Amino acid sequence: MTTVAVLRLPLAVDLSGFVKLLQRMQVPHRVSEESGEQVLWVPANISEDVRSLYERFPAGDPDQQLDIPVAQTTRRPGFVEQLRHAKATGLVLLLSLIVGAVTLLGENLDTLRWLTFLDFRIVGEYIHFVPLADSLAAGQWWRLVTPMLIHFGILHLAMNGMWYWELGRRIESRQGSINLIGLTLLFSLVSNYAQFVFSGPTLFGGLSGVLYGLLGHCWIFQILSPNPAYRLPRGVLVMMLVWLVLCLSGLVSMIGFGEIANAAHVSGLLVGCLTGLLGGLYNRRKLAV
Repeated sequence: MTTVAVLRLPLAVDLSGFVKLLQRMQVPHRVSEESGEQVLWVPANISEDVRSLYERFPAGDPDQQLDIPVAQTTRRPGFVEQLRHAKATGLVLLLSLIVGAVTLLGENLDTLRWLTFLDFRIVGEYIHFVPLADSLAAGQWWRLVTPMLIHFGILHLAMNGMWYWELGRRIESRQGSINLIGLTLLFSLVSNYAQFVFSGPTLFGGLSGVLYGLLGHCWIFQILSPNPAYRLPRGVLVMMLVWLVLCLSGLVSMIGFGEIANAAHVSGLLVGCLTGLLGGLYNRRKLAV
């Protein structure tokens, strides 16, 4: 039976009353300790019901024998409720929106130059790029990851934002906010540097390299350690891989989508598959103990 983590609470929170309530209701469950938190695991098909039950009775009810049936149908949580459990995902999207506003979606070059992989200056009609080593020597290490926040056009931002919301929430719900932020920064670093090596000094940006990293992570992790949180909607994996192939073929650029950061996409996917492999093997081994 597949189980999912429905609660992640500080060790100081007394969960004993709620655990007794689950025992009286004969709900299968277990509690583990991970990274300084206590984690409640229940079967995937009743996870939303147990979460709702905790919101109503966080301390349980030791004085009464409650007869609270666990519903067989689940209610899809609203956006605000989802955001409460996806704070890191929301933070990355908020930063992308802010950067999109202050850079006018790539039109404000004076602001854009502070976030690009390479600093640059406009001389007449030409762009002169500053060597990366010079920027790093000046302490501008943020340039290695901040291109992920840059977007060129509303469609670019909307599409990347939608997919980050879908994929980021899955990882955050399964592995926590810190892991999502760490993976996001890792995928951004690798994909940005790969694109720089492949294309040379040029302007590029967007979350797409990170998205392919998150996709690869969920994909391989789910194969090795299945969990509903990482079960992607039917066709999503195929669609994104087909899009990757179309971009590599040059067809997407030919029909007017502009230059595509193919090196960022491929490198993001590869490193995401690697982290999914390592994480999936570790999680499968942990559950087997």
